Amino acid sequence: MAQVHTAIVDAGQRALHIAAAFDFVADPGFGGYNAFVGRIRDLNHGRGVLGVSYDMFDALALQRFDEIAREAVATFGPGVRVWIEHAKGRLDVGGVAVVIAVGTPHRDEAFRACRQVIEAVKHTVPIWKQEHYEDGSSEWSEGCSLCRAD
Repeated sequence: MAQVHTAIVDAGQRALHIAAAFDFVADPGFGGYNAFVGRIRDLNHGRGVLGVSYDMFDALALQRFDEIAREAVATFGPGVRVWIEHAKGRLDVGGVAVVIAVGTPHRDEAFRACRQVIEAVKHTVPIWKQEHYEDGSSEWSEGCSLCRAD
């Protein structure tokens, strides 16, 4: 069985599914499973949000997803399984934008691996996010890699 699954999912074609992620990372020898699910929220920096559009250069994003997943396997052991899926296109409030799941023999490494993967996705993958606001305007987000700590 494959240890790593990475995909970009067209939001107009299908939704991201947590159950599929957990099925992929499941193993009878694993006692630890962890997931991060990122959903579109209705408020950001005090502004009402209607939805978000995600865009990315698919080949580069998929390459980086694969590197991130394999880094987690290298760090946490050869038996670790990693799932990374990110939506592309327009999502309304409540839509699932990203699903990260890991399966490991023990809970500590499951928590640490999941955190390592989502942080690497957020900080190193070139994903562009355009927020659409209640007032009819929209803005491209700076994203985590460009945010400043004030």
